[in-house]
Amino acid sequence: MKISVLLPYKENFSSVNAGAVSLFVKDTIQNSKFSKNSFIFGNMTNQKPFLKNYINIKLNRSLIQSNSKNYIIKFLEKEKMINSDIIEIHNRPNYIKFLNNLQNKKIILYFHNDPLSMNGSKSEADRLFLLNKIDKILFNSEWSQERFFIGIDNKRLLKQKTSVCYQSTNRTKINFTKKKNLISFIGKLNSAKGYDIFGKTIIKILNKYEDWKAVVIGDEPREKLFFGHKNLKICGYVKHDKVLNILKKVSISVVCSRWEEPFGRTSLEAASRGCAVIISNRGGLPETSKNALILKTLSTEELYKKIETLILNKKLLLKSQKLNYKNFEFDHKYISNLIDGIRDTFVVNKRFYTQKEHSFKIMHITNLNERFDGRLHYNTGRRLNNGFIRNGHNVLTLSDRDIIHNYKSLKDFSGKQTLQNKIIESFNNFKPDIVILGHADRVLNSTLSKIKDINKNVIFSQWFLDPLSKFGPDHKSNSKRILDKINFLDTTFLTTDPSALSIDIPNSYFMPNPADNSFETLNNFNRNCPFDVFFAMSHGVHRGQLKSGKGDDRENFINKLINLNKDIKFDVYGMNNVQPIWADQFIKKIANSYMGLNLSRGKPIKYYSSDRIVQLVGNGLLTFIDENTLLTDFFSNKEIIFYKNIHDLSNKLNKYKIDKREGKKIAKNGKKKYLKYFNSDIVSEYILSKSFDYKMKKTAIWNQ
Repeated sequence: MKISVLLPYKENFSSVNAGAVSLFVKDTIQNSKFSKNSFIFGNMTNQKPFLKNYINIKLNRSLIQSNSKNYIIKFLEKEKMINSDIIEIHNRPNYIKFLNNLQNKKIILYFHNDPLSMNGSKSEADRLFLLNKIDKILFNSEWSQERFFIGIDNKRLLKQKTSVCYQSTNRTKINFTKKKNLISFIGKLNSAKGYDIFGKTIIKILNKYEDWKAVVIGDEPREKLFFGHKNLKICGYVKHDKVLNILKKVSISVVCSRWEEPFGRTSLEAASRGCAVIISNRGGLPETSKNALILKTLSTEELYKKIETLILNKKLLLKSQKLNYKNFEFDHKYISNLIDGIRDTFVVNKRFYTQKEHSFKIMHITNLNERFDGRLHYNTGRRLNNGFIRNGHNVLTLSDRDIIHNYKSLKDFSGKQTLQNKIIESFNNFKPDIVILGHADRVLNSTLSKIKDINKNVIFSQWFLDPLSKFGPDHKSNSKRILDKINFLDTTFLTTDPSALSIDIPNSYFMPNPADNSFETLNNFNRNCPFDVFFAMSHGVHRGQLKSGKGDDRENFINKLINLNKDIKFDVYGMNNVQPIWADQFIKKIANSYMGLNLSRGKPIKYYSSDRIVQLVGNGLLTFIDENTLLTDFFSNKEIIFYKNIHDLSNKLNKYKIDKREGKKIAKNGKKKYLKYFNSDIVSEYILSKSFDYKMKKTAIWNQ
C-alpha cells in the first residue's frame, strides 16, 4: 500500500519553525508500518525536510487561480507518478473540493483545528459534503469531533465515518529527583493563550517563593506582553527537541488558554515528561491528560492558588507528576498503530477466473450501464454474462439503454428506433440460438416479431429482478413490464417464486440472484472489521445520488433499528443524507463490516430478495434476512441468520456482535453454500436448460 500525505500550503516540514501538523506527520510516519511507502508533499523554501520521502511542490503565485487550487493541481500532477492507494489531507478541508476523478483511491482528512473555524467545513452543507466525499475523517480530540457535527442530523450514524486521533509525543524515562523548582509556559505569548494571566501570576509567585524559577518558550510579533523578573527566563522560539528536554526539568507546566484549544500539544508533552499540569477547561485541553489540575475560573487568583498549592504540598506535587507520567498513553507508536489500523481496512483481495469452450450462441440484451463509466458495473447482467461465457457459450451483448442514450438524433429524437434497427441487424449478422432479455423494456414487440420472421426457431427468454408482489412497491408498473412481451417469450425467470404472485406468468421459473466468483471476492469472516452492520440502499440508481423528497419504508426500519441498538456500529448508505455508493467504492465500504442486513422494499414474499443478498452473503458477511422470505428452504441457521421482527433482529445482532467466532463461522458457511449452489455458472446454465429443455449436469437445488 502506498500513501500520499499532503501538508497545508507553506507548512514547514523541517526543524525550523515546525508546527503541530508537521510534527504529527513526521512522528506518525516514522512509526508507521507503511513508512517506506509513504510520501509527504508540501511547499517550503530552502529548508532541509524532516524525512527523505518528502516531495516539495514549487508554486508560483497566480493572479487568476487560487493558491489552494493551484497547489492541489500541482500535487495531483506529482502524485500520478506515485499512484498511491490513499491520499491523506491535513487540516485543509477546502482542498477536498478539488480532488476529482481519483479512481481507486481512499481519502482521509485530518482536522488539527476547530472545524467550524476553517474554510471548507464552516457550514453544515460543507460538512455533509465532506462526509459523503471522504472515506475517513480524523479529529485531534473529541471536542473537535463534536464541533464538526453541530447542527447535523443523524450524527450518531454519520460519526462512524470519523475517528479521534490525538496528537502524540515520544515516551522517555523521567528521573523525578532531577526535577527543578521550575514553572513553564509554552506557546504563543498572547492573551488568547492566557499569557497575560500567566505573566501577572508568575511575578507574584516568584516574588514570594524566591527558590522557584519560571521559563517561557514562544513568541508573538502581533501582540506585545512584557513581564520581567530575575527568576523569569523568556527564551523565544526553541526547537522542538530542546523544548522536550527542558520539560524533563520542569515541575509545573501551565496551559491557561482563553480560546477553545482543539487539543493542546503543550499539555500532552508536559504530561509525558512527568510535569504537574495546570490547564484551563477549554476545548480539548482536558483530553490531553487525565490527571491535570483544571482551573475553576480563568483568573490570576485561581492560577496563583493552584501553583501555590503544589509548591507548598511537595507530596501532592510529586503525586501529580507521577500520575501524569504513569497514565500517559499517546506515544507515537500508539497513535501510528491506530492510523495504520484505519488504513488496513481499505485493503481488498482480488481473484480471477478463466473461460471455457462455447456451444450456444446467445444474444443478451440488457442494460449494462456503460454510460455511467463503471459506476454500475457490478450488476446481474454482467454476472449472467460471466456464467454464460464460463460455461462455454458465445455471447453477444447489447446494452439497450446505452444505445438509446448514445444514438439520439434529429431523425430519431428518442433513440428508440435506432435501437430496434441495431437489434435486428445484429441478429442478422450474429444469428443467435436464443435472445435473452434482462429488463429490456425499450425493445418493442414489433422487433421480436421481425426476428421471429427471420428465424422461427429462435428462443426468446427474459429475466426480471424487481419486486412483483401486490404488497410491494411499483406492483402495477412492474406487472405490466413483465407481461409486455409474454406472447413472444418461451421462458421467464423471476427472483420471486411465481407461485406466490397474484399474476399468472406462463412458463415462469424462480431463479436466485446469481453470485459470481470474480465479483464477490471478499472474505469478511477473515477480517477484523471496524463496523458491525452494513446496509446500503438507493432510490436514485441512474442519477447516482439521493433524490430529494424520496424514500421508502426501509429508512424507517433502519433508523428504528439504529435507535434500538446504541452499542452496534452501523455503516449505512443511501439514506440520512449519506449518498449511495457504487462499484469499487461499494466493495471497499462493504469490506469494513462484519455483518450485513438484507432488507428489500415492501412486504416480504416467498424467495424474493434484491441482488444485495449476493453482495452480503457472497462477500462473507454474517447476513440477516426476514424469515418470511422463506429462504429457509435453502439455507439453515448455520449459514444465514433469519429473524422474525425488528426486536428479534436486534437480539440476534447483539448476540453475534459478542459471539464473533460463531458468527464468522456461519458467515463462512453462508458464502461457501451461496457460491457453490447459487453462482452465475449454475444460474446461467439453468436459464438455458429450461429454455432449451435439457437436463443440467449439476442440479439446481431451488428446482428440486
